[in-house]
Amino acid sequence: MGKKLGLLFPGQGSQYVGMGKQLLEQFPVAKKTFQEASDVLGEDMEKLCLEGPEDRLRLTANAQPAILTLSIAAFRVVLEELGISPACAAGHSLGEYSALVAAQAMSFPQAVLAVRKRGEFMQEAVPEGQGAMAALLGMDAAEVDRICREEAGREVVVAANYNGPGQVVVSGHTSAVQRVAKAAKQKGAKKVVELPVSAPFHSPLLAPAGEKLKKILGNMSFSDPAFPVISNVDARPYPSGSAAVEILARQVSHPVRWEESMQLMASWGIDLAVELGPKKVLVGLLKRIAPGIFGVQVEDAAGIQELGKALA
Repeated sequence: MGKKLGLLFPGQGSQYVGMGKQLLEQFPVAKKTFQEASDVLGEDMEKLCLEGPEDRLRLTANAQPAILTLSIAAFRVVLEELGISPACAAGHSLGEYSALVAAQAMSFPQAVLAVRKRGEFMQEAVPEGQGAMAALLGMDAAEVDRICREEAGREVVVAANYNGPGQVVVSGHTSAVQRVAKAAKQKGAKKVVELPVSAPFHSPLLAPAGEKLKKILGNMSFSDPAFPVISNVDARPYPSGSAAVEILARQVSHPVRWEESMQLMASWGIDLAVELGPKKVLVGLLKRIAPGIFGVQVEDAAGIQELGKALA
């Protein structure tokens, strides 16, 4: 009996200068993928990932296509080297686009264009400095929701990512996020980490970005996914390709239900998950949510070898 394989695709915050170096040097399909993205955007994606500089790579409108490109490059290399047949996929925020490309619901060039626009719209929705995000560690989700309601006042602050047991990210107006962070510390949060982002992702403040994105996505073509893709907004599989416009537009201003998404994968009997793209954020979260699923991360040849062994 072969392993039931789930694909995981990371989101923004996982980028770093130098990412993709090994894949680009060793696998022609990776180089071709980066070239494809460069052609769509009219700029050198390989140079951006390998040389940065860091502050340029971190810009939302750059980080999103960069991570998507590396994720799809890694997916294509794994497909070529190991001939995997995935049972399902999920992507964290931006990673949902990578998951849809992997499931052939969306073409790679369309996704590159969509996430570039998504990054621009998300950045434009709230003036820099007026929105923030913070991770609250060691608090349960219900408690975080309660603190957000108590501290919001006339501003917006909400749980934006339910990442796993004791890890909830909040998002909203900077001052409201600071109030929630302070209250959480007083109420026993183990740690509060401000995130290095320039906009309050997955909060109602980004609803205007969702509306603009919907217009862009509405002009793109989607197919039914070749295998189930779990959506962030409701932690359920996409009912069809045509539902993507609505789901992806809503996703920008709604919470990422990651913990429930991983629990769903576990309930489907997935016993191996591969994170395709930079860093190991999702494999780390998976250990805490569904320890029964073995996680491997692939962004270089060593990761491919490890996945090969796990599949054997």
